[in-house]
Amino acid sequence: MWEINGTRTNNENAVKDYFGLKYLPMVKSLLDSDAYKWSMGQCYHHQWSSDHATWDFKARNVGENSKHEKYTAEDREEIVKQIKAYCSLRYEDEELNWLTRTHIWIHNNYANFLKFWHPEFSDFVVEDDPITGLAIHTKGVQEFISFYEIPVLEIAAEVYYRNHYDYDEMAKKFKEKTLEKIDFIKRGIYKPGVFSEFGARRRVSYELQEWLVDHLVDVPGFVGTSNMLLAKRIGKKGIGTCAHEFFMTVGQGHPEHNPAYSNKYALDSWVKEYGVLNGIALTDTIGTDVFLRDFRTTYATVFSGVRHDSGDPYVWGEKMIAHYKSLGIDPMTKTLMFSDGLNLRKATEINEYFKGKAKVAFGIGTDWSGPQNIDPLNIVCKVAIVNGMDVAKLSDAEGKNMCRNPEYIDYLKRTISWRMKSDK
Repeated sequence: MWEINGTRTNNENAVKDYFGLKYLPMVKSLLDSDAYKWSMGQCYHHQWSSDHATWDFKARNVGENSKHEKYTAEDREEIVKQIKAYCSLRYEDEELNWLTRTHIWIHNNYANFLKFWHPEFSDFVVEDDPITGLAIHTKGVQEFISFYEIPVLEIAAEVYYRNHYDYDEMAKKFKEKTLEKIDFIKRGIYKPGVFSEFGARRRVSYELQEWLVDHLVDVPGFVGTSNMLLAKRIGKKGIGTCAHEFFMTVGQGHPEHNPAYSNKYALDSWVKEYGVLNGIALTDTIGTDVFLRDFRTTYATVFSGVRHDSGDPYVWGEKMIAHYKSLGIDPMTKTLMFSDGLNLRKATEINEYFKGKAKVAFGIGTDWSGPQNIDPLNIVCKVAIVNGMDVAKLSDAEGKNMCRNPEYIDYLKRTISWRMKSDK
């Protein structure tokens, strides 16, 4: 629900007129985001509420010599207005009641905090970028501004697609291709097994993501969506646990922590908050090999599985299976969750390969929710500074790394190298 001049409304046209939007508001609710924002947010709230951070938006395939032309001044103007509309959203009591009723790990005291929290436009800077045409930075208390990541991406993607392409044609092709994919699953041509829809961050539009999820409900193997608003719509809980930002914030953003041990600090914090609940661990924030130094018997037992988000999925999966076996844990009792640039063909092949070796699940994002007739945008928002300190993502794939400061990357790599050589 939006709040305009102290009055709350669900009228999208009224919001459009008030903010002078070219299009209807693109973020429909404060629930219109991914589930892991609430699980990380609650942990920040209870344990790291004083952390401050800065986030950067990056368009990886926009600009000169890229797949897409630059964002324009017109794009930026609409993005600013859409962000202002997003900042007028407020939680409804019914939404908060659904959160705590459906997700047993959300505490009532956190829901009470959310009742009074709302996004602030003063936390945003939107400006030109010489390469991509768009720079967005957010700065403030981490437990607040972490929530901005997904809405920023939703807005930046939808504005671009509507302004630079024929949206009606894109929607037509989207629906045709989606129905074809669903038919292939039902006929057994694709066999992705257990899968979720993870596409909010690079979707064409909320309208099409909603249509998509409605059509996935009766598809074999579909267990839900990461988008909380859509999960509520279809009567399921949101899917998702933790992201790179948490390991970067908790592990790297504190001067008392050696960043080579950042996985341990983050995992300790997570277990303190949730125990055996909410337990899929992300392995690649500073590389899976150093992650495994900390992912020993206790963590490997408590967490229900691990998530792959970069590097060769087969090499990673075999490495995790071998690790579980080395700890005396049956891999068939654990879930390997794959979420890196998947499509149905890749998911089918991975599912077949690991059959009988471990439980397997998939989070499929852009291939479901992105455009089906052009190459999708490759856009991200990542935390860059925490408590005045540089932080970095050094994943298992070089192209997915992000950091403002090359000197910090060099330092982080040296600490990791030292640990891998000297600390068993």
